[in-house]
Amino acid sequence: MNNVIATRAVFLAAGMGIAAWAPLIPLVKNFLNIDSGELGVLLFFLGLGSIVSMPVTGFLTTLFGCRKVIIISGIFAIVSLPLLILSSSVTQLGVMLFIFGASIGTVDVAMNIQAVEVEKNTKRNLMSGFHGFFSLGGILGAAGVSILLYMNFSALVACLIISFILSLLFIFSFSGLINNHDHNKERKDKGFFFPKGIVILASFLCFLMGIIEGSVIDWSGVFLVNERNVDIAFNGFGYAAFAAAMTTGRFLGDRVISNIGRGKVFFAGTFSIFIGFFIVVSVSSFSLYMIGFFFIGLGASNIVPILCSISGTQTVMLPGHAIASIVTFGYFGIMIGPALIGFIAQSFSLETAFYLLSVGALIMLVNSRFIKNN
Repeated sequence: MNNVIATRAVFLAAGMGIAAWAPLIPLVKNFLNIDSGELGVLLFFLGLGSIVSMPVTGFLTTLFGCRKVIIISGIFAIVSLPLLILSSSVTQLGVMLFIFGASIGTVDVAMNIQAVEVEKNTKRNLMSGFHGFFSLGGILGAAGVSILLYMNFSALVACLIISFILSLLFIFSFSGLINNHDHNKERKDKGFFFPKGIVILASFLCFLMGIIEGSVIDWSGVFLVNERNVDIAFNGFGYAAFAAAMTTGRFLGDRVISNIGRGKVFFAGTFSIFIGFFIVVSVSSFSLYMIGFFFIGLGASNIVPILCSISGTQTVMLPGHAIASIVTFGYFGIMIGPALIGFIAQSFSLETAFYLLSVGALIMLVNSRFIKNN
């Protein structure tokens, strides 16, 4: 199996797996008869599982190689997805969400380490395309489960179908996954290490990007309805424009990066995010709102892939440890970002919060010179 194709398959599977859960949330909420507060606590366990597993995944891939880590954690994800539906109590669901989150989190870090190794071996810019398949998997996972539910399949059957597809993707990718990191074992580093050198900056920038992405996911619809009086039926269009632009930008990103370099793409991306937020908070036209969110998604599309590539090629840390660090910080940003925006919106206004997100984009833009120099 070609390493590039295998890596694409794993990114596709990871995107499908995590997105398949989203349409099931209302069903689980109703089945367990829990309120929104209890649901929020349960969803916290999903994120907690990922946050706990991500920092140690770099160490695990150094010891065992990407193949074993990806396949074993993939098996846990495949098995735990239908068990989410079979959970008959809040406690059971919390435990299964933690396991599911830890499994997906481990796959997430390990597949990025795999991607860096493939980039090195092929001497090609491939990271953006890999992340494009993750975005595509997210679309297919959420849409696939939604369609199955619409066709009157039970939630359990829908999960089993998705798990079967994930199994095929992991089996398909098996022979193309990197089986060892012998060159890393020459180093004496063991366990999880905090970021060092350029990885500190990359982790911070990934954290800011996570805040921006998480905020758009959770707050774009609320902003359109409450701040701009858009009909509630169209509240999802902002995120749809963002997601479509991000997916498109990632599939085009490798070619653009090869032509003009990572530094220029990073600069243009952060500038696009800033312009997008400026449009969203400064105009009063639905079509311009969509253009603004499209600019945000297009700008954001290649930021994390570039940071992953840089962390994989730096020399101050083991690549696996570096990638585990930035992915963890990015995911933490996605988790904490919506809560921060909610606090700012409550204290001031949601429009003010979006202005602050544009400031975050400017901070990233200023630091783009380090990406170029690196």
